[in-house]
Amino acid sequence: MRKKGIMDISKGKLLVAMPKLNDPNFRQTVILLCEYSPDGALGVVLNRPTELAVSTLIDGFQGVSGGERVYAGGPVAKNGMLILCRSDLYCDGHSVFDGVFVPKDLEKIKAPGALGDYGEIRCYLGYAGWTAGQLETEMEEGAWEVLPSDSTLIFDADPSILWSQMMRRLGNKWAFYATMPLDPSMN
Repeated sequence: MRKKGIMDISKGKLLVAMPKLNDPNFRQTVILLCEYSPDGALGVVLNRPTELAVSTLIDGFQGVSGGERVYAGGPVAKNGMLILCRSDLYCDGHSVFDGVFVPKDLEKIKAPGALGDYGEIRCYLGYAGWTAGQLETEMEEGAWEVLPSDSTLIFDADPSILWSQMMRRLGNKWAFYATMPLDPSMN
């Protein structure tokens, strides 16, 4: 029988790196699963902003909310960009969950007002990927916990404290770790 958390894995959920996960690519990360199937999973790290401006990589996002900086999405395909959009108006793309999608046509989202008054984007270089059964194995080993997501955690939350917030959300057993430094030698 599978653990409850493994049965909860699905597209649109958050993966929260547990304190025992020491891989520097994923230590203290929160990942949004953009795709999940028996063949594997794909997600982006939500809490690793870079200093790189989106405008240095793609023209036309200067007026789009959220288009200021690029996030490090994960260790796979670091030269590729994945864009998440939040909008109730425009949904021509791959839906992650209600109101959040990966667009098909970048030119459409660059148009003024294309995403509506509250539309926003996040750009990620690279992604996190798992082959068939790999994520389930990591969960059985205690590397990840699954939590529900919503667009505010992707677009409005402060990435510098997102992991700590998620540890507190996991309950008293894990709240202690919310103040753990990224580098344990700084303790």
